[in-house]
Amino acid sequence: TVLLGSVALGLALAIPSGDPRFYLASLGVAVLWMTGALASGPLHLGRSRTRAGTASRGVLQGFILGAMLLALFLLGAFVIARIPLLRAPVDELLDHARYGSLWLVAAVTIAGGVAEELFFRGAVFAAFSRRVNVLGSTLLYAASTLFSGVPLLTFAAACLGLLTAAQRRVTGGVAGSITSHLTWSLGMLLLLGPVLDLGG
Repeated sequence: TVLLGSVALGLALAIPSGDPRFYLASLGVAVLWMTGALASGPLHLGRSRTRAGTASRGVLQGFILGAMLLALFLLGAFVIARIPLLRAPVDELLDHARYGSLWLVAAVTIAGGVAEELFFRGAVFAAFSRRVNVLGSTLLYAASTLFSGVPLLTFAAACLGLLTAAQRRVTGGVAGSITSHLTWSLGMLLLLGPVLDLGG
């Protein structure tokens, strides 16, 4: 599943911006991750404890952590904006939203984010022993973006993967990590372009 999903992701991102095939290809990648996750066995939402001592799914925590990571990446975008070698591949990614349907891109971003969390922080995380599940699932998640041809996407996957894998370990499930992933990815989709333009 990791190999098939990685190749499929690379092929999807190679589709020219504005081409309707991009949406179908992106949904296809999400279906691959989702199929692998569901085939692996039971998936759990997880639980954590609030300061008041009550049980929580970790959704609020996930939102806060995702927003913090988003803020760090947006600050970094001011630097990337001035380095053409790094900015060009990022602009090509954002062109799918600029020249296509922003709402359709947002929809496939949500579908892909949920599917990735179910697979990498659900199935893959559970397949590793406790000693290496955070690192192992993070490395495989980062590796799945190598065919994209966007080095910063691999770096982002490593950072996001580490954050969400740590949440998975703390809560025992994927609810918090899904929230972090969607907060970060939708924030990047909507805000990264304007920040790059401002920084450039």
